[in-house]
Amino acid sequence: MILAQSTVAAAVLQQETRTIPIVFVNVSDPVGAGFIQNMARPGGNLTGVVHLEAGVIGKWLAMLKEIAPPLTHAAVMGNRKTASLDYFVRSAQVVAPSFAVDVVASHVETTADIERAIESIARTPDSGLIFPPDSLTLTHRDLIIALASQHRLPAVYNVHVFVAAGGLMSYGTDQDALFRLAAFYVDRILRGDNPAELPVQAPTKFETSVNLKTAKALGLTVPPGLLVAADEVIE
Repeated sequence: MILAQSTVAAAVLQQETRTIPIVFVNVSDPVGAGFIQNMARPGGNLTGVVHLEAGVIGKWLAMLKEIAPPLTHAAVMGNRKTASLDYFVRSAQVVAPSFAVDVVASHVETTADIERAIESIARTPDSGLIFPPDSLTLTHRDLIIALASQHRLPAVYNVHVFVAAGGLMSYGTDQDALFRLAAFYVDRILRGDNPAELPVQAPTKFETSVNLKTAKALGLTVPPGLLVAADEVIE
């Protein structure tokens, strides 16, 4: 059997084999990606653990409004070739009105795209950034963090490594817990279970990180509620 980390890896492996069992992790929209028929009965040779479901976008928007109450615009940024960008954008557009925020998709493929996109977003007052899971933005996190700081844009990320590198805040799955769930399915399949009949699992453990130094540099005050909820506070 094969363990596939990321949507891109799972897609390539699915093209190579329809018989060898594949357990995926860090995939957000397995139905939309064509990996499975449905969450309860995958129906093929792939099953695994969802990284983040689309509803998490409501949490990200809430965090942005909590730390930057005047916020009225937010861009969900990522690469459609390496991330389930539209999956998160559709969900954002449903819940955004309840936060009085306009949400747009910001598709990027290169560092030049990232620079142009953030500069464009910064021209609209009271704007912020949301970064769903994406290998492109993760790879270029130092550039993204520097640009967000330069343009004084509040941003929320999907994983704490952004915050450790100087990003403002993050909310996402506990990666250790995610891989433990995947390991459980690897064990079951190696013992004879059929991946077609193993329901895709949802993450059960999440973590919040906040960088107080970055908040201060952006002129933002982290509200007590966000601090209390944080699993990691970087000073």
